[in-house]
Amino acid sequence: MRPKDFAVKFLASGAFVSYVPARLTGFRKFTGSGLAGTVLALLLLPLLPSDPRVFAVFCLLFLPFSVWVAHLASALYATHDDPRIVIDEIIGYWTALLFLPRTGFHLAAAFVLFRALDTLKPWPIRKLETSVGGGFGIIIDDVLAGLEANLLVRLAAKLFL
Repeated sequence: MRPKDFAVKFLASGAFVSYVPARLTGFRKFTGSGLAGTVLALLLLPLLPSDPRVFAVFCLLFLPFSVWVAHLASALYATHDDPRIVIDEIIGYWTALLFLPRTGFHLAAAFVLFRALDTLKPWPIRKLETSVGGGFGIIIDDVLAGLEANLLVRLAAKLFL
């Protein structure tokens, strides 16, 4: 494998984290790799900026990078939104946390809501997923799921905290 291809697969798969669930379960469609990618995003949080504005700038810069990586990985895997691509779950979960405190409640609520929205793909997420191609199409549905999860976490915090 060429070094560039290895680097793209490494980044798109979350350091090959997405390969683990498929190897364990043997499933092809519902591998659990999205869950693994979201867990990785959660585990990476302590390494990221804690200041909300700096974190938002980081995510804004990571967004085009993730689109580019997802686009290259999609070409390497020869399929749109291959389950091994989890960089979309990473940016999606981080989007779910934008401008929220990093408390246990917020981290857990964002995690659960993001996974539910990413899996169920309510309107307009499913429409975007199917109507936009390339790396942008792979990333945008997860970012939108993250934004919806963010709003729902804010609502839950107002109601229950």
